[in-house]
Amino acid sequence: MTKIRCVVERITYQNPENGYSVLKVHVKGYDDLVTVVGNLLDANVGSVLLVDGEWKVDPKYGRQFMAQKWEETLPATVYGMEKYLGSGLIKGVGPKYARKIVQKYGVDTFAVIEDNIELLIEIPGIGNKRIRMIAESWERQKEVKNIMLFLQEHGVSTAFAAKIYRQYGNESIAVMKENPFRLADDIWGIGFKTADSIAQKLGFGRETYVRLRSGIMYTLSELADEGHVYAQREQLTQKAAGLLEAEESRIVMTIDQMLKDKDLIREEDAIYLPPFYFAEVGTAGKLKKLAAQPAGDRLWAQLSKARRETGNDRLSVDVGRIEQTVDMKYDEIQADAIRQAAMAKVMVLTGGPGTGKTTTTQGIIAAYRAYGLKILLAAPTGRAAKRMTEATGLEAKTIHRLLECKPPEGYGKNEENPLEGDVLIVDECSMIDIVMMNSLLKAIPVNMRLILVGDIDQLPSVGAGNVLRDIIDSKCFPVIRLTRIFRQALTSRIIRNAHRINAGQMPDISNGKETDFFFLQREEPEEAVAEIVKLVKEKLPRYYRTPPSMIQVLTPM
Repeated sequence: MTKIRCVVERITYQNPENGYSVLKVHVKGYDDLVTVVGNLLDANVGSVLLVDGEWKVDPKYGRQFMAQKWEETLPATVYGMEKYLGSGLIKGVGPKYARKIVQKYGVDTFAVIEDNIELLIEIPGIGNKRIRMIAESWERQKEVKNIMLFLQEHGVSTAFAAKIYRQYGNESIAVMKENPFRLADDIWGIGFKTADSIAQKLGFGRETYVRLRSGIMYTLSELADEGHVYAQREQLTQKAAGLLEAEESRIVMTIDQMLKDKDLIREEDAIYLPPFYFAEVGTAGKLKKLAAQPAGDRLWAQLSKARRETGNDRLSVDVGRIEQTVDMKYDEIQADAIRQAAMAKVMVLTGGPGTGKTTTTQGIIAAYRAYGLKILLAAPTGRAAKRMTEATGLEAKTIHRLLECKPPEGYGKNEENPLEGDVLIVDECSMIDIVMMNSLLKAIPVNMRLILVGDIDQLPSVGAGNVLRDIIDSKCFPVIRLTRIFRQALTSRIIRNAHRINAGQMPDISNGKETDFFFLQREEPEEAVAEIVKLVKEKLPRYYRTPPSMIQVLTPM
């Protein structure tokens, strides 16, 4: 590793989030400015740096010094002192006063500021107010440097050190010494394993409470990433003990204390992280409350009155008229979905590919529009929202956009500022996790209708929970299951095979020129890779007249 001593002349680029910087520096013995690249967040113009790293030739930017470790030293020359003071780093001193101060005190300038700062009153234009400002800024910069030095000495990268300082300020060292595992709780991007590595360097024991607590939280977070809203007590104990290399009895004691402290929540044998518990309870409660209240629109009022007057609880909209409106013929299950949607507060429409969920949704929308209802459409992803817009002719938004997501503040639409409309139809609901569903339900007023559309046999959400399936399995709300595969969909072997697999049957792998589903078997991985490359580069583009850039390759791992 090479060490260079340099003076920062200018900062070409600096990312305040992770500290990545591109600096132009003066190095003794080099005629031209040298480019230094790395995590150098608190380096400022005029700073004198001792940098450890390696030289590298970038094909685009040329020769650069890649910084791996660095520390700042105070300039030793009069020129360096003037440059440092005039950089704007020390509040109250600009280039003009920096020149005057250095001209007056020369190489003793920093000693005067450190030990006899009141002497600056001798400089024309500097009064007591400016001296106080200079003193405060000088001390603050010293504290920042001390903190960054402490963090780097304990193996914390500059990028993380910058985040830690932004979070805790002058308390950074005290927080680290007391409980470095707070970093995993408080700072995005620093997980348990990073905090654990820092803690070990600080001398924390493997079975200290703060380490076991953080490890248990991390274990539950890992389970949440796998889709689990909670863990059973024995499952959590075993997984945490394996992660932490600790005795199970110590894990059990820590879990009990965390339950007392409300860091965890227990319901029967299930142990939750609080956000997931409150999201699950909140989702269930809001759905029940929404279903129990009448809708506030004209269709609900007219049908309710007609049912009371006729005594016919099955009275609903005229599906035949809707078929004329949308130029579509519905089967009996689809027609029943439209009729039920006319009087439902919360309803689920589910079915596999090719079963007519989209065309049925169009009929439901036509029924609502005939009575002047204001309809909101949403989906979890931009692509799903775009498909919904194309299919219905109405604007569909992503759920984040619908709720006016504004990180880090949260959602603009919530219980205090609910959505405005008569009905919300949400597509691709199998992709919605429990936290997102809870946030969505918070924004739905009690007089609004909610129609959930999705295929429960698709992969569940990336986040925790299998919300759509749980809503269906609860049997608390009307569910319409579409099972018939329509003629247009029957021409696709992909769709037919999806239904065969769901039914536990072997898919049709007979191949053939007219099919859209092919099964190619190769014995060796290298042969499979070569075949995929040939398909993407030659066969598929030639047969389907599609450029390779439009072909997607999916792999399980």
